[in-house]
Amino acid sequence: MAEVQVTRWHEIPSLVTARDGDDTVKIPMPPRFQEAIDEAAMRAGAVDSDAYLEGWTRGEWQVMEGSAAEAADHVSRELDTTWNNEALNGLVDTYGPPGETNE
Repeated sequence: MAEVQVTRWHEIPSLVTARDGDDTVKIPMPPRFQEAIDEAAMRAGAVDSDAYLEGWTRGEWQVMEGSAAEAADHVSRELDTTWNNEALNGLVDTYGPPGETNE
């Protein structure tokens, strides 16, 4: 059994961490997620470090079957599939139009 936690900037996943005993595995989401986070932060006006950092959260640890590596891989793949480009871009658009900031 492993425990898995997702780190997000607002709703956008950034990192999957899994642990199983002494083993900890961290899988960053693909670069398009960080690009979406940066774009959403700019549109939201979170341009200074304090505002940007306030957006980060860690989810609750969830128990999953398998090793830490298997659980982290499963969750990261699931998030990557769920948050396809269309879904990710749609979420970013909720922070405002491109090229504008909501300061």
